[in-house]
Amino acid sequence: SPEDHPSRDFSDTFYLTEDILLRTHTSPVQIRAMNQMEPPLRIISAGRTFRFDDVDDTHSPMFHQLEGLVIDKRVTMANLMHTIDVFIKELFGKDMKTRFRPHHFPFTEPSAEVDVSCFECKGSGCTYCNGTGWSMELLGCGMVHPKVLENCGIDPEEYSGFAFGMGIDRITMVKHGIDDIRLLFENDNRFLEQF
Repeated sequence: SPEDHPSRDFSDTFYLTEDILLRTHTSPVQIRAMNQMEPPLRIISAGRTFRFDDVDDTHSPMFHQLEGLVIDKRVTMANLMHTIDVFIKELFGKDMKTRFRPHHFPFTEPSAEVDVSCFECKGSGCTYCNGTGWSMELLGCGMVHPKVLENCGIDPEEYSGFAFGMGIDRITMVKHGIDDIRLLFENDNRFLEQF
């Protein structure tokens, strides 16, 4: 990345030396795939990531990320929304709903954050979801910006695509009703034996 790239910001990353830092996201796998492979592309990248983040119930400086990328002819936002909806229903159950909220993510336009209906009340509102009917934000997604395709040697007039990214730890929390991400990393057998 260039010297002024946001991923190199000292406030967001852990530098081991001035030139070596811990991986902040798995997105470089997507760029390498677009640079090295011809469309159509369908990839998943996963791995441990590190960000300078305050520890609280839902944030950790180390977490596991999973990202997906689809590049093909005539890929639309409707394809992205359907893919996410099917994923959510397969993972959490057929009665789960998804909500897409506009957001800004670098390299995608339009972009969205995705919420799922509360796992406890299925959307009617309860104490777990603070009466909203929705769980915490689960993942981010968007259409790959045409300039990104162009910069990777892919003709944006012929191809389009979508990308999504999620924290595997956060999905685990929602699926199993875990209210503190730190429990996943403490190696307490009393907690682990519940699963």
